[in-house]
Amino acid sequence: MSIYSHQVIKNNGEAIAMSDFKGKVLLIVNTASKCGFTNQYEGLEKLYNEYSAKGFEILAFPCDQFGHQEPGSDDDIAQFCSLNFGVSFPLFKKTEVNGSQTHPLYVELKSQAPGLLGSKRIKWNFTKFLVDGNGNVVKRYAPTTKPSEISSDISGLLKA
Repeated sequence: MSIYSHQVIKNNGEAIAMSDFKGKVLLIVNTASKCGFTNQYEGLEKLYNEYSAKGFEILAFPCDQFGHQEPGSDDDIAQFCSLNFGVSFPLFKKTEVNGSQTHPLYVELKSQAPGLLGSKRIKWNFTKFLVDGNGNVVKRYAPTTKPSEISSDISGLLKA
């Protein structure tokens, strides 16, 4: 299976085929509005502004599975991200990334890029997956990895 075989739902209810992103470098992130890492939205927006015209896309999947740090509705989340961080990259419906209701896209991401010691589990908000233009998961980044630290990896894939 490929990440392109999945469908995702934007926070406004619009269904999108992941195949629409073929050829683009992607950074897929599970996010939360009330997390110690929430300020990473600012760094993500900077990456998006720097690279989006060159074929880069950030896909943010709000998730309430870690400490109930994303309690709001999809509308609340969109408003929070826009007002506080000027987020212009796509936000998707609240998504489960672990457990029996894990979204199939996250099953795929975790199998292609397991975490430490081969763990497939997402440990916290703002775990990031870098995907090349062919849909291959190139790298998984810990929540503590700042978006600015990923910039050179993105740049390298865009030139490849």
